[in-house]
Parts: sequence; C-alpha cells; structure tokens
Amino acid sequence: MTGQNVRWGILGLGGIAATFAADLPLVPGAELAAVASRDQATADAFAERHGFARAHGSYPALAADDEVDVVYIATPHAYHHAGAMMCVEAGKAVLVEKPITLDLASAAQLVEAARDRGVFLMEAMWMRCNPAIRKAAELVEEGAIGWVSSIHADFGLQGPFAAEHRLRALELGGGALLDLGVYPIHLAHLIMGVPTSVQAWAHLTPERVDEHTGVLLGWQSGAVGALTCSINGASKNGASITGTDGRIDIPPTFMVPRSFTLERPNRASETFEFDFPGSGYQFEAAEVQRCLAAGELESPLIPHDTTLEVMNLLDSIREQIGVFY
Repeated sequence: MTGQNVRWGILGLGGIAATFAADLPLVPGAELAAVASRDQATADAFAERHGFARAHGSYPALAADDEVDVVYIATPHAYHHAGAMMCVEAGKAVLVEKPITLDLASAAQLVEAARDRGVFLMEAMWMRCNPAIRKAAELVEEGAIGWVSSIHADFGLQGPFAAEHRLRALELGGGALLDLGVYPIHLAHLIMGVPTSVQAWAHLTPERVDEHTGVLLGWQSGAVGALTCSINGASKNGASITGTDGRIDIPPTFMVPRSFTLERPNRASETFEFDFPGSGYQFEAAEVQRCLAAGELESPLIPHDTTLEVMNLLDSIREQIGVFY
C-alpha cells in the first residue's frame, strides 16, 4: 500500500466513533471511505456529518465493501469479537477499540484468524501510540530514573451512572475494569512487562459489574504497581513511575497526555511538552497506516503478544473480583 491513500471504514457509530472520525483527517493519506450502522439513517447522518463517502445500513455490507482497506471497530466491548472477526474473514485490516474482546480466549481467536489469513490486526490502545507516553517509556528504558520500584495510576469517572447505562450493563462488558482500568494496566505492562503477582479487590454493582477496583501488581525485580479504577468517583487520573534515581509524573489525563515531568534529585525538574491538535486518536490511525505501508501484520507499539498478555491479566483480575461475562 506504499504511496497510496488508506481507505478507512468505521463499524459502530457511537461516541468513540465520532471522536475517532474527527481525528482521522489529521492523518496524511487517510481517506474517509465508509461507515456502517445497523440502522441506515444513523449511518447516513454520521457519514454526512463527518465526510465519509458511503454509508451502510449493516455491518456485513461494510465488511464486503471492496473500497475499504481497514475497519475501525467501535462497537461496545461485547460486540468487538464478532465485528472484528467478520472483517478479518473478509480480508480487511482491522483496528479494534480496547479492550479487543471480553476475554483472553476470544482475543486469541481473533489473533489466530488474522495470522492465518495474513491480515493486519491491532488493538486500539491509543495511549501506547501517544508521543508523550512513548517518550516517557523511552526515558525509563534509557535508565533516566534508574531501577523502577513502583508505578501508580488511577482512572475514575464521577458517576453515578444509571442502571441502564452501558458502564453498568453486564451483557455489554460493563464495569470500571475493562473501560477504565485497562489504561493503568496497560501503562504498568508497558513499563514493566508481565507481573508475577496479581491481587485485586472490587465493589460490585447490583448488575454484578465492578464499580471500583484496586489492583496490586508485583514483579520478580521487586517492583510494585498500585492501580485503581472507578465509575463512582472522579479520581486524579494521573500516573507516576518511580525509580531509584528519579520519578516521571504524568498529569491528568494520563491516558492522553500532552506533557509529563521528569523529577530527579539535585537537578531541576524537566517538563516534556507535546502539543498536538485533535483528541489524540490520530496517532493510532497513523501507526496503522505506517504498518500497512510497510507490510507489517502487527504493530511493534501494540503487538499481538501484548494484547494477549494484558487480556490474561484482565481475566485474572475479573476472576478474583467475581465479574463474569
């Protein structure tokens, strides 16, 4: 696909799809080709509002559209697997909103199908594509803060959410963990890899989804991670990575930062700033296009193994807190 536009489709047209669509024009070579909803009128309105060339009234119609190269799956969590599998089987490159599926087994099915068919697949963990996060991880790798001893991160929304809201719907994969907690967990995994110990506690709603959850991670090195997420209280939504020679503080909201601060003993604080337009979704779209142009079937920023390792962590946490989809 070197030297030509990448024709984007969007499957599922809720709020996240609208934000992604608004950022797509910021990506050179991104062509707004088609969108799909289960309702034709909804698809028509979305396409007109965001400048897409075609609108489909069904998901299979988008998967069969020969003028679409890559499909962004923007449905609720519970429908990620079906939509992504449909597009993979149709030979489309796929970017699946996080979490890629509800559990490790279904995520592994998607990865296996993509590998078998030789098509690109990536989880849309936009935080890992963010320039500030990438620079912070680079500094840690270079030893700027020494041996990493701890990671702290939290993500909480104010709430309360009504019983019928998707965040409280068990059938949609609701709860704080998969929607919000996935960010602190991905950050900890990015910096330290797979932990050797996972301990979790949560309070559940009447619908049996987690309302707020705490996770304590431990690594063989001796490092620890303290992570929280909530749908009933607005926490700071910041993060810090502490080492023997310094600390990196990522301000709210840490999942889409435009800056961070490096603090080191006996040295002046250093602030790294990354000004960019839009909401930050353009970076994951640009990474998809880079991979397609290079003929890569997975991104080094969010490789398949990373997606599966994080899904395994999420499964372990859900088992401990008693959330079962």
